[in-house]
Amino acid sequence: MRPTQPFDSLKSSRLISSDMSNVAVSWTGGKDSSLALYETEVSGCEINCLVTFAPSQESFLAHPIAFMRLQAQALGLPHHVINIEEPFERGYENAISSLKEERGINVLVTGDIGEVAGHDPNWMVNRGERCGVDVLRPLWHRDRLELLNKLLSLGFKVIFSCVKRPWFTGEWLGLELSHSSLERLRELSEQTGLDICGEQGEYHTLVSDGPRFRKSIKIVTYSKHVKDSTMYISLENLQLVDKDT
Repeated sequence: MRPTQPFDSLKSSRLISSDMSNVAVSWTGGKDSSLALYETEVSGCEINCLVTFAPSQESFLAHPIAFMRLQAQALGLPHHVINIEEPFERGYENAISSLKEERGINVLVTGDIGEVAGHDPNWMVNRGERCGVDVLRPLWHRDRLELLNKLLSLGFKVIFSCVKRPWFTGEWLGLELSHSSLERLRELSEQTGLDICGEQGEYHTLVSDGPRFRKSIKIVTYSKHVKDSTMYISLENLQLVDKDT
């Protein structure tokens, strides 16, 4: 498999072969991993589980583990949180190897869209190759605005959970991705040069509902916090609710 190919070119017998019958999705709870999960599954692949690689000394301000566990319940999928120790190359390889050995995982899906400044774009692909696990990136190098519009057209409910100065103000925290907020985001991108999908870490998101969700996640209360140039929400009361309520 050539993980750098556009996803559409992988919709072949190779993609939907028995080699794709035991797939794990690298999960952050945000828009990119959610759309990657959706597109991988509708292509005919069998999703085994969600996996969150969690460096043990990071606080995951933008990606609360408790929220991700509710997402897994709403999606009806197992969720595994694997702590990663330094050196990170070995830590990730150990984690991927454990997925392969304990759950039979042969493909790992990520929501990566493009290169991140200062990072090897094939870093995760290389980790997987060393473990004998293919890394599939269904969103890789696709048009960013089209991906955001696809999230809206499919009915994903996406909120901004973490934003950074100088691109954003605190009013974006908790804001839902909509056609109007997407237009504001597009204008910001033109004015400041920010990556409209936040691939350089300018912002992060959480998904509370989507086409595959059996239930919706209701954020009852949250608070806003500031840490240096980072602004984020702290989720204080969450509920799984029926989708028709």
